[in-house]
Amino acid sequence: MVEPVPVSLERASPVPLYHQLAEQLREAVTSGRLQPGDAFENELALAARLGLSRPTVRRAIQELVAQGLLLRRRGLGTTVANRQIHRRAELTSLYDDLARDGATPTTRVLELRTTTDERAAQALGVPAGSSLVAITRLRLAGEQPFAVLRNWLPPTLGEVTQDELEGEGLYALLRARGVRPVVAHQTIGARRPTAPERRRLGLRASDPVLTMSRAAFDADGNPVEFGDHIYRADSYTIDVTIDER
Repeated sequence: MVEPVPVSLERASPVPLYHQLAEQLREAVTSGRLQPGDAFENELALAARLGLSRPTVRRAIQELVAQGLLLRRRGLGTTVANRQIHRRAELTSLYDDLARDGATPTTRVLELRTTTDERAAQALGVPAGSSLVAITRLRLAGEQPFAVLRNWLPPTLGEVTQDELEGEGLYALLRARGVRPVVAHQTIGARRPTAPERRRLGLRASDPVLTMSRAAFDADGNPVEFGDHIYRADSYTIDVTIDER
């Protein structure tokens, strides 16, 4: 039995109808109103019920498919995808992403010290021997480990404590200090985890991890942080929207 999602559209609003629809459908999925595996109302029925054109409805549904929230399979229709943590290609922290998706993020600080790191220094555009604050954290949702997060900060931004790092996301701590990352260079990949990473994330030797490295800068081009993170590939996706200008 397909459960119709209540939708309220403001047709006089400057916000496109497809976007209004997509946001309300997304909320139905992320809030748990629609559960993984639930059948989703088809385009024709949804368009007729809301008085919308089929292309408008299709565009809204496609947004959720692109974000991994819905699955479309030939002959089986559209269903709600298995719940995962989704990261959009924007300057947010994993702490923010977990909280937004209704999870309870917790953090264990594994390392907090001042050191040098040639790769991090190069990414941040500072001399190779520069002192940097190195932070390594294990991020969990409840009791489930999701990621090992390694970050390096310039010393001027390194006045963070273990208690702060275990209570908030790194970007929230930076913003509280008046530091706002606005642009970043990010690289996404995949590999096999090391033995320590497997232990920390509870993985088997054959399980892959997603990787993401990112150097972030403020509006004046000053380096803010360099991150080198790994995520469980079975519980995490990174969503990227490509917009042709």
